[in-house]
Amino acid sequence: MKKIGVLFGMENTFPGALVERINSMNLDGISAEFVEVGAVRLDRPPAYAVIVDRISHDIPFYRAFLKHAALYGTAIINNPFWWSADDKFFNYTLAAKLGVAVPPTVILPHKHFPEGTTERSMRNLEYPLKWDAVFEYVGFPAFLKPVDGGGWRDVHHVHNREEFFRAYDQSRDLCMTLQGAVNFNEYFRCYVVGQKKVRIMPYDPRLPHHERYLQNPPAYNKKLLRRVEKDALTLCAALGYDLNTVEFAVENGVPFAIDFMNPAPDADLHSVGKESFDWIVQAVADLAVKKAKTAPGASALHALDLLAGASKKVDKKKAAKEASKPKKDKSAQPEDAEQVESTQPNS
Repeated sequence: MKKIGVLFGMENTFPGALVERINSMNLDGISAEFVEVGAVRLDRPPAYAVIVDRISHDIPFYRAFLKHAALYGTAIINNPFWWSADDKFFNYTLAAKLGVAVPPTVILPHKHFPEGTTERSMRNLEYPLKWDAVFEYVGFPAFLKPVDGGGWRDVHHVHNREEFFRAYDQSRDLCMTLQGAVNFNEYFRCYVVGQKKVRIMPYDPRLPHHERYLQNPPAYNKKLLRRVEKDALTLCAALGYDLNTVEFAVENGVPFAIDFMNPAPDADLHSVGKESFDWIVQAVADLAVKKAKTAPGASALHALDLLAGASKKVDKKKAAKEASKPKKDKSAQPEDAEQVESTQPNS
């Protein structure tokens, strides 16, 4: 029997619904349950073919356990090696190189020395920083936010130099980014599952948390929704995430990618609403079952293989050959419904 495990923390609605949905499929040789883990021996493979990870970003013990499991061929949603390596500033740089619109963004030195360091540790750092050049490039208003964070923790909306420095002075030893604010007309948060399925959810980050997912949105331009879908898929394919949310703020018809490092995205019934909740439960269930059918994979013992996914080894010669092939222009062709599934709001 191949087991799909769900590793989670304080959330209540999604983990149980996912386990129930998978088990309701009555698949021969596949079942789902909550992960149970204690002290982990290095010479013992895990009991799970697939693990859906919802919490290891907050619990280092879980992250270490998942890396161990990946070495034994367990398919992890999402890859713990890449998740550990990723950060938001890298995301923004990658997006820009992929042709996805992003606001002007800079990464800033720590306000206070990280623990265990002194000013002698910072001898390569420019001082004083060229603040005028930073503000000219980014502009105001702007958002000051951690390079690796979530849940709107330590995020500051600043409108001028004075507000910026007040917020920056509160950032402790966090590494922060400063990003130009988008004066958005529309805002979308998109589920992306398996790098193929997309659900575009109208969203308003200015509202109280329980009201941010708009349940009765207006009609949207179809061309805009197609670009949002395309950009969301482009980003997740490049990052390698099997489960993610991608946020776009739309100004003058241009969707700017704002946040797309969400490998354990909000999936609470009372937050996203019943339709989106049912969609994400089914989509993740289908993905986990698909992975279970071929897991566990061969053990990966090379860094590139681990970053690519334990059950998806990198064939470097094949990758180089594929990269050298001329690409066909598919911009005017409809997507294959079996390859990409999109659920869009009113259009």
